Amino acid sequence: MTSAQEYVDQMAASRGYVLDYHKIMAAADFPVLQAANDVVKAAYLNKRLLDPKVKELLFILSLTVMRAPKPQLKSHIQVGLDLGLTPQEILEAIEIALPEAGVVAFQYGVEAWAEVVDAERLEPQVEVHTGKGE
Repeated sequence: MTSAQEYVDQMAASRGYVLDYHKIMAAADFPVLQAANDVVKAAYLNKRLLDPKVKELLFILSLTVMRAPKPQLKSHIQVGLDLGLTPQEILEAIEIALPEAGVVAFQYGVEAWAEVVDAERLEPQVEVHTGKGE
């Protein structure tokens, strides 16, 4: 029988990330974590027809649209990079959120992406309000 700690370690190895709720559920209600992870394995982790890179782009897009917790979105962006996706490919997936989910969801995804890839920024050379507690 696998211990909760061994299970979390296996999750981290197979996914490339572990979220806070995984850690909490491993300690608080291990059987529910296992059940939830079985669904993720069936739809996302197990080899099926979609390439892992495509699955990751779909995850990034859906997490952007849903405005999932930023650490979760950023972990999937990092996994995408680890799989060999380019920052531009990931940005193009996030851009699909713009016409379907709107500017707010799109901005959220771009912000997470920029933090992960350390995106270059062009600052205006004129005085402007930034919304950063001026």
